[in-house]
Amino acid sequence: MLPAELMGFKSKNFRQFNHMIKNKFFLNTLVSNVEAILYFVKNRKYNSIIINYDQSLNSFFEWYQQLVAESLGKKNTGILPIISNMPKDNHSLMQLYLDGFKHNFYSIFFSEEKLKIKNFEHNFLHPYNYLKKYDLNKILFFKKKATENVFMQKKIPFRSITLKKRNDKTLGELFCYFILETILIGKCLGVNPYDQPSVELIKKETKKFFN
Repeated sequence: MLPAELMGFKSKNFRQFNHMIKNKFFLNTLVSNVEAILYFVKNRKYNSIIINYDQSLNSFFEWYQQLVAESLGKKNTGILPIISNMPKDNHSLMQLYLDGFKHNFYSIFFSEEKLKIKNFEHNFLHPYNYLKKYDLNKILFFKKKATENVFMQKKIPFRSITLKKRNDKTLGELFCYFILETILIGKCLGVNPYDQPSVELIKKETKKFFN
C-alpha cells in the first residue's frame, strides 16, 4: 500500500481483493483463464504476449513481466511474458504473430477512456481523406478490433481486456487479478511462486567481485 500512497492513490480504493473474491463472475473468469493458460503451457505455448493499446499501462506491464517470469520460471517450466506496444509493433512484430511459430497466446488490452493525444491536422493525401472524420483514439480502437477479428479468423488464442476507467480502483483490480492468476498457475505447475532462487545466485556471484 505504501507505493500506492506515494503515487497519490487512495489505498482503500487500491485494495480490491475482498471485493473481487466475493464476485462469482470474477472467480469464474479467474479459473477459466488459469485453465486455459495451463492448457497452452501443456501444448508448448510458453509465450504470453501482451498486446497493449493503452500507453498509460506501460509501467504496469513491466511489473506484470517481472511477476510472471520471476514467479513461474522454475523447474524447467514457466511462461515468457512479452510486452508488445501498439500500434508500433503492428508494423514490426504482427507478421510473426500471425504467420510465425505457434508458441504464443495473447492478451489484448484497451481503455475506453480517451488518451490525451493530438488529433490529425487537415493536410491529408487524397486516398486518406476519410481519416478526417475520426480522432486518433477511435482509429486506435478500430485497429484493435481489426486485430481481434484477424486473430479469430486465424484461430490464434487471445483474451481481450477493456478498461472502463484509468484510476486507482482499476489498477488495484489489475494487480489483484494477475497476482492471483500467477499464484494459481504456479501451484498447478508445481513451482513456488514466491521465491527467486536463481536470481539470488547472481546476486551472490556479483557480490564476490566487491570482496
